[in-house]
Amino acid sequence: MPIESVNPYTGRVERRFRAFSWTKTEQILSQSHRAAATWRTTSSKERTRLMHRAAELLRERQDELARLMALEMGKPIADGRAEAVKCALCCDYYADHAEEFLADDEIKTDAQRSFISHEPIGVVLAVMPWNFPFWQVVRFAAPALMAGNVGLLKHASNVPQCALALEKIFHDAGFPPATFRTLLIGSEMVEQLIADDRVRAVTLTGSEPAGAQVAATAGRYIKKTVLELGGSDAFIVLADADLEVAAKTAAQARMINAGQSCIAAKRFIVEKPVLREFISKMKTHLLAYRPGDPLSEDTQYGPLARPDLADELTEQVTDSVAQGAKVELHGGQSKPGTALFRPMILSNIKPGQRAYSEELFGPVALILEAKDADDAVRLANDSRFGLGGSVWTRDVQRGEELARRVEAGAVFVNSMVKSSPEMPFGGVKKSGYGRELSYLGIREFVNQKSIWIAKDEKPAPKKKVE
Repeated sequence: MPIESVNPYTGRVERRFRAFSWTKTEQILSQSHRAAATWRTTSSKERTRLMHRAAELLRERQDELARLMALEMGKPIADGRAEAVKCALCCDYYADHAEEFLADDEIKTDAQRSFISHEPIGVVLAVMPWNFPFWQVVRFAAPALMAGNVGLLKHASNVPQCALALEKIFHDAGFPPATFRTLLIGSEMVEQLIADDRVRAVTLTGSEPAGAQVAATAGRYIKKTVLELGGSDAFIVLADADLEVAAKTAAQARMINAGQSCIAAKRFIVEKPVLREFISKMKTHLLAYRPGDPLSEDTQYGPLARPDLADELTEQVTDSVAQGAKVELHGGQSKPGTALFRPMILSNIKPGQRAYSEELFGPVALILEAKDADDAVRLANDSRFGLGGSVWTRDVQRGEELARRVEAGAVFVNSMVKSSPEMPFGGVKKSGYGRELSYLGIREFVNQKSIWIAKDEKPAPKKKVE
């Protein structure tokens, strides 16, 4: 079965690739396994040099990479450049800090010396999605390679050119070729890879069903996993918030990547006294966003990545309206089978509606009414997801107190949720487990080895016999 690059804006097939056979895949795995034995012995100085070079190439090739993202999954070209630069920042971050993050942790015991060392485990398989085709991969690859592991990438089948471009960046930077390889394979081969003893761990960013399947397979073969799955992030607006700033940021947070982001704000939980004013302001800001050709510099949001994704989102909206949701801003698809989806606002979101319980992966804002701050937190936590969230209030101390009560991997006060190399990224509940980024991310795929060195006990001197 071929792997295709299909432009979601034009519907044209850009390129076709023949999927790798198991024979070719196994050959690459074998090479990576052998490379792991030598890559782990390279000096921190050498890894740092190569990773900084990868960062330089990401910056130098940002226009080329942005064009690939626009063609393969519809990301506006300006956003694609920003993604490439963010990847470069991540590479530089781990190049600069990996040695510090992996330093031995000294532990005080009755030994002469005891410590925890952080050692590479070998081949890490990454199963990655299409929505941030470079960033999702780099936030696994940069720490994994700097820790002395090697990476195998099974990318989403609709972004093969992005996957190959990233492989080329690492190779051109000077990394031994087998330390990072892209596998052009379908999802049916993932289980076979996980079952192989040469694969030591798996990281997946994707849907809840995909995460459950990978975790079950990895559990069967006793492999460490990190899962970053879906999200339905709460955006809590209290009555004392700066409504203009909150509404403008709310529109921005919902329109990240045309709404196709795990940490895009999706559920806007607003205290009753300011509900109508907030909806009015948010509607104004959403209507100002310009759709268009992702290759145009003026485009602010492009199509969804595939027409079937827009069809599915339309079905979720239609069902939710039939179940009692109210349309505040009409948008959506112009006709079935097309990828462009204009922003929408739904209010009166209640339990029993698909919009209440499911993740809507596209530019649909869901408005929930809260009686007060406690009710807002209750609504935020009444979700099987727990990836990110934000709280908007002029009382920063109160905002922090509420942020601590929200069940999520990250909560921002008076700011849009975003990922950055310095802060850990991941979720709770059905949003997954484990962490990427920060010092926690580089320590996910290492052997945390306890080393104990006994005291040198000299024997007591013998008594002199008279």
